[in-house]
Amino acid sequence: MNNKVVIITGASSGIGKALAFEFGKAGAKIVITGRNTQKLEETAQELQSQNIDTLAIIADVSKEADNQRMIAETLAKYGQIDILINNAGISMRALFEEVDLSVIRQLMDINFFGTVYATKYALPHILKSQGSIVAISSIAGYRGLPARTGYSASKFAMHGFIESLRTELIKKNVHVLLACPGFTQSNIRSAALTEDGSQQSETPRDEEKMMSSEEVAKHILKAVIHKKRDLVLTTQGKLTVFFNKWLPKWMDKKVYDVMAKEENSPFK
Repeated sequence: MNNKVVIITGASSGIGKALAFEFGKAGAKIVITGRNTQKLEETAQELQSQNIDTLAIIADVSKEADNQRMIAETLAKYGQIDILINNAGISMRALFEEVDLSVIRQLMDINFFGTVYATKYALPHILKSQGSIVAISSIAGYRGLPARTGYSASKFAMHGFIESLRTELIKKNVHVLLACPGFTQSNIRSAALTEDGSQQSETPRDEEKMMSSEEVAKHILKAVIHKKRDLVLTTQGKLTVFFNKWLPKWMDKKVYDVMAKEENSPFK
């Protein structure tokens, strides 16, 4: 990672912030993006205090022009791009019959189109450096989760995009990684959208029992170094992918039962 230039979208908190520290400590120059100016500046200061070369860019991945500017500003400072980590994302928690369709659209704009836009404008430079494209997805991209229809749809779309892109680039020496962390300690659940688009504010799950963002970041760094194709984390995540492939009908009921036990579950 020494002197590699790494762009991490949505890096002011959670997995994105942990990735910034992990890749930065490994010697990379870090570009972080986010929509919250204060959080992004605080994260940049924390990284710089650890002597990590950092550029912070206020950007909304759902806006194509912001992604173009992100790439332009990165090149203006560092002159190259070696790794793009598509991390920015948002979740939801609402039954489809009750959700406003604008919520689904917002999830697709951020989770799916945000990945498409960033990858589109970074790709020419990653082709030049023969670097890596990383998509931070979810087990919800392998197995649809109830009350997360928009989130699951956006992650399934991301999986199809990344798999297709990987195949297109197979002879161009560009590494493409799809990383699915499973349930991870982060603010994604407290920031998840409800049926009217407002944030639910509190997580419905026991965060202390989940894998930490820092541990996830360590696994992703190793996966990039070793040019892994796929990364599925946590025992629960691996079992979910396995059983959903071989016992899909049984998994329908199992997943329902697990999600229905969440605090304040939308299932009546």
